[in-house]
Amino acid sequence: MIQCPRGTRDFLPDEMERRRFYESVLRDTARTFGFRETETPIFEEAELFILRSGPNILNELYAFRDKGDRELALRPEMTAPAVRMFVNGMSNDPKPIKIFYFGQCFRYERPQSGRYREFFQFGAEIIGSAAPETDAEVIATAAAMIKALGLKEYKLRIGHIGVLRQKLSDAKVPAERFAEVLQKLDKKLYDEARSILASVGVEDADIGSIIDITETVGGPEVLSKIEGDAGAYLKEVLDILTAMGVEGIEIDLGVVRGLDYYTGMVFEAEAPVLGAEKQICGGGSYTLSELFGGEKVFTTGFAIGFDRILLAMEREGIPFVHDGIDAYVLYVSEEARMKAFEIVGDLRSKNVSADVDIMGRKMAKALKYAASARARYAVIIGPKELEEGSVTLRNMSTGEQSLVRICDLASAIKG
Repeated sequence: MIQCPRGTRDFLPDEMERRRFYESVLRDTARTFGFRETETPIFEEAELFILRSGPNILNELYAFRDKGDRELALRPEMTAPAVRMFVNGMSNDPKPIKIFYFGQCFRYERPQSGRYREFFQFGAEIIGSAAPETDAEVIATAAAMIKALGLKEYKLRIGHIGVLRQKLSDAKVPAERFAEVLQKLDKKLYDEARSILASVGVEDADIGSIIDITETVGGPEVLSKIEGDAGAYLKEVLDILTAMGVEGIEIDLGVVRGLDYYTGMVFEAEAPVLGAEKQICGGGSYTLSELFGGEKVFTTGFAIGFDRILLAMEREGIPFVHDGIDAYVLYVSEEARMKAFEIVGDLRSKNVSADVDIMGRKMAKALKYAASARARYAVIIGPKELEEGSVTLRNMSTGEQSLVRICDLASAIKG
């Protein structure tokens, strides 16, 4: 038996219904905040991701050469394609530009709980401004999405990458080593970060000071410990969030987002129920457009790991009620067979979701199937009903039955 490839999944009807429902929750929330949906190709030129993340990203890509000998790759994330799309077709549009997207991404890495080689990402970007208002709007959008999904236990933490960058600069760390150090600090690999910093001549005291920064965590009171303009900037972001009713934000300068293009505010959301791999959302302010041939434009955005957040909801025991269909039509005599198809066609034309027995089952088995399809009603047609121009309408929850005229059937089911 051929199985689906490692790191991918089949989604059966019940799971697909659940996923589509929660996708729609995210889309509706994004539209409420004034974002508009976009879509980019599932594969791009591999160079797009190399420019964004460096040549080492090739080890994680599903990369290939097409018949024209072009090097392409399945997208490993959706930020770079979104910015490439902006440069190609939206750079002259009035700013700010607010977009969102949802789709599949691919990374060749070891599958584990909630992490797959084919995964799904929901993201949003505000393009055109580097301001506290923009950053607050993006964080508020992400917070509203997580809340709308129904997740109860989660934390939102914000920081400022500029603080660490300044510390590294003051310690005379070569600029080309910043990304490497930040990636280690992002993953809390402090021993490895110490080793790198020591190898470029940073004094022990300065190394300690750099690592101490990543452990600056708390409420608004810790902002006074942040040197330079970053503290004042984050205070303004927090003030705007408070005005919009977003609460429970934690200041955490250990939120590093170890990618070189982040320039200012960074934030993450985590769900403790997921254990060590608890991040469900991450973002911040950055510039990328100049790498892809456009003018330098500031952007703030975020991405939600859709698979991760669904797993967190599942572990919290958040129930999902499947819809089922409104009616299942069955006939108990051959002469009623064509009438059954006529009735199901009429119900569908009146926006009643309906199915019909196409297996010629006996009554008991047909009702059992109707229950498995989560039908609210069974519509039963026999010789007696056929004579009277009526059907027997059975409530599948209570078992109650009543005789209903065919012309009143749609309204009886809707009512």
